[in-house]
Formats: sequence, structure tokens, C-alpha cells
Amino acid sequence: MSTDVMIYASGLTKRYGSFKALDDVSFEVNKGEVVGFLGPNGAGKSTTMRILTCFISPTGGTAKVRGHDVFDDTLSVRANLGYLPQRAPLYLEMTVYEYLEFAARIRNIDASKFKQRARTVVEICGLAQSLSKEIRQLSHGYRQRVGLAQALIHDPPILILDEPTSDLDPNERTEFLNYLKQIGKDRTVLLSTHNLKEVEAACARAIIVSRGRVVADGPLDEIRAKSGRVRYVVSIQESVGESPYRGKGTPPRQTEVEHALNSLPGVKKVNELPTDERAHAYELAGEDGSDLRPEIFRMIADKGWVLLELHRDTQTLEDVFRQLTIGDERRNRQLGPVKDDDRRARDEEEDEEEEDEDEDESDDDDDDDSDDSDDDGKGNKR
Repeated sequence: MSTDVMIYASGLTKRYGSFKALDDVSFEVNKGEVVGFLGPNGAGKSTTMRILTCFISPTGGTAKVRGHDVFDDTLSVRANLGYLPQRAPLYLEMTVYEYLEFAARIRNIDASKFKQRARTVVEICGLAQSLSKEIRQLSHGYRQRVGLAQALIHDPPILILDEPTSDLDPNERTEFLNYLKQIGKDRTVLLSTHNLKEVEAACARAIIVSRGRVVADGPLDEIRAKSGRVRYVVSIQESVGESPYRGKGTPPRQTEVEHALNSLPGVKKVNELPTDERAHAYELAGEDGSDLRPEIFRMIADKGWVLLELHRDTQTLEDVFRQLTIGDERRNRQLGPVKDDDRRARDEEEDEEEEDEDEDESDDDDDDDSDDSDDDGKGNKR
């Protein structure tokens, strides 16, 4: 295994009786990569991350973090990574500073080094105005910041983050993603999220899992191209009228436009798009690897029609994600007998994604208002 491989998984399997939560999952994450780890609920994301962070052991396969086996050398694994689960387990009665100090002692960080690290993570996570507050007084967003701070306190070379921006407001989310891009230059990050725009903003590569298997792994451009098709949008003026760009022919009829577009080589499908009475608009599907825009333009020019719009789109990451994982959604909507193994596996996989938040919500009803009033009084906005 190369020394640049920071996270290594080979043939990972996790069984609960006859049910497979993970089925032969294999991938590598190299030094300096920020990788999006994607999949629908119950697909195996949390199970994989909990194996990598030594919370549970696999039924089969091998996993290593910076060369240390997650089963045989758990302390070395934990020393080399910072982990932020979706709902970070925090001691609500502690102040933020006390909690960071506690996290540092667990990591065997001496007092002098702790002060330096604390200054760094407080600046990164925006906690300077909250250090003396008890964690129970903080909103969900600020609790998430505290969780990220504890994951960074020992300056780990590897970060595993599970839905880190789920409780952040848009400004906080943007700041976090900008920070993620910066640390990705000299740190390895495995980012699990349901927000595909975040992956496109912060990651150059993604791993998609579905039903316990890896269904896609590679650069985002390669994953987007998996459908094998690209999309074109064409809009043609319905009447030449008084337009300064009037064509030399007669106003096009809908059937004439559809026939002409369907006759172009490389066009696989033509769908009409809703528009006003002044234009004909269509969505075309073509094969990837070719660009049909020159042919579309020549055809419209030859017929003397007025071209209002023509652009080419590759598949979005969301489109490909749905195509690759649609089986999970269909399975979740099918009614059938639920076996004990299935129920146990579902609970194991989704316990961090669908935790009972009744206690947190009751705290936050008061805490959010308290935070806002405190911050407003000091003139410190988030």
C-alpha cells in the first residue's frame, strides 16, 4: 500500500444475521484529497465511517487508516483522525472551553500546546464569543462548531465528517466549505453529506454507495458522464414578426421544428419544454463525447428561423446520483415483512441520521433565543 494512501478499505462487509449492511466495499483516499461520500439513507455510509473510526468492527474485509489496521491497532487509528458524527456527543453542562480542554486531555495534549491549539480551532470554528457559555445554551449550529473544534484539537492528518453542515445557516455553511477547501491542501477529508452542491463546491472526487455497495468512485466529471448522455436546450422564435434578426423563411410550425430536430444525427430524444406563445422550446438528449450545437445552429440558419437560445448541459451530479441509487428509494417504498436482521441493520445504519432529538429540541427552543439576544446585545453577529 502506497504511503500516500491515508484511508484504505478492501472488501469491507458487515452482516447482521442474513442481512448485509455492507457488501464488499473497497476504496482508497489519498493524502490531500477531499472526497465526498454519498448515498441515500441506509445505503451503508454511517456503517462504513463507524468501521473506519473503530466504533464497530467489520464482519469481513480490511480497513486501514494511515497504515494502521482498524481492528488490530485502534489507538493509532484514533490518534491519526478527527471524527465529527452528525450529532456530536457533547457534555451539555460543560462550557465550550472546558469541553475543549477535556478533549485535549483525552488526546494527551499538554497544557502549553493546548493553548496554542485552542486559539487555532477557536478562530477556525468561530467560537471566540462562546467560550464561557455552557454547551446547553448553544444552538444546534454552534454545537456543531464545538464538535468540529474537538475533531481538530489534536491537528489530525485525516478528518471524517458526517453531515457537518446540517445545522449551519447559509453563511456558516459557506464559511465551513471555504475552510474545507483550505485544509484539503494538506489534510485528507472524507465528507459524508446529502447536499450534493456542497460536494461539487468542496470536493474533486466522490464515492457513491447504494445498498451496501460502491456504485461510483472517481472525479466528479467522470461520475457525471456515467449516464452517457448530455442535454441541449433549444429555443426558436415562433414568428419572424418585426424582429431585427428576422429570418429569411416563414414562421416555423411546431411539427416542423420537432421533425427537423429529430432528424439531426446524434439526437436521441426530443422533448417539448413549456414556454410562451412567442417561441418553441425543446430539450434534446444526445450522446456524450460529441457536441451537436454546430449542427443544430446550421440547421436553424439554413431554414431561416430565429434562434433565441442554445446551450449544452452535462448531467448534474444530482441526476446521476438518482440514477445510481433509485433502487434504494423504490425498496424503501415497498411494503413487505421486516425481518429482525433487517430491522437491526437499519437501526445500526440510521441511528446517527435519525436520532431522537426531542431533548435537543426542547433545549434549543430556549437556547436559540438566548443566543440571539446575547449576540445582539454585544453587537456580535454570527
